[in-house]
Amino acid sequence: MPEQRHRADALRNSDRIVRAAITALREGGTAVPLDEIARRAGVGIATVYRRFGDRDGVIRACFETYFTEEVEPHALAARRAADPRQGLAEALGAIVDTLAAHRALLTAAREAGAFTESLFERFGAPLGDVLADAQRRGLVRADLLVRDLAAMVVMTLATIGPTGLDGHRRYLTLLFDGTRPSEAPLPPPSEPGERISPAGQRPHARARSARTG
Repeated sequence: MPEQRHRADALRNSDRIVRAAITALREGGTAVPLDEIARRAGVGIATVYRRFGDRDGVIRACFETYFTEEVEPHALAARRAADPRQGLAEALGAIVDTLAAHRALLTAAREAGAFTESLFERFGAPLGDVLADAQRRGLVRADLLVRDLAAMVVMTLATIGPTGLDGHRRYLTLLFDGTRPSEAPLPPPSEPGERISPAGQRPHARARSARTG
């Protein structure tokens, strides 16, 4: 029983640290120190290091939580759309909105190497199902890949300046309009298995090739 209580306390501390870090990043930007995160969580700095190892460990846990709660549901919701093309458009728009609203976390996650293959696959799997349905119905071009959808998110985020979110939906709409069926084939992807990260750099892990990106 004492061991179970200890584990429960440890899990609660981890959750408090993660949520305190997400809030601190949103309010204070990427430079927020670990001791400020510990203070907000109501724990000692030693607890932060013990639970997460270092700052990058905290950021990776933050992005995992944020992705699970704020990004992944939009990808899953696309499966319920009666029109799969519309479902894709709405999912991408919602994902861009939520990522753009937490740019400090996005920047910190990029620097900490939080964009892992497993997260990309979780993003791609539900959208891949919707994309395949849209392609069967002739609603989008047949040579479109899930990784192309991820690239649209990245490119749209790149248009957002420091003053706010104005105009980002315009650019996403322009990009998504290019998914309409066309007889002209797309050029091949840059390299099999390589995916695009928001950093514009090669990722830490290589994603699967083929239609899931």
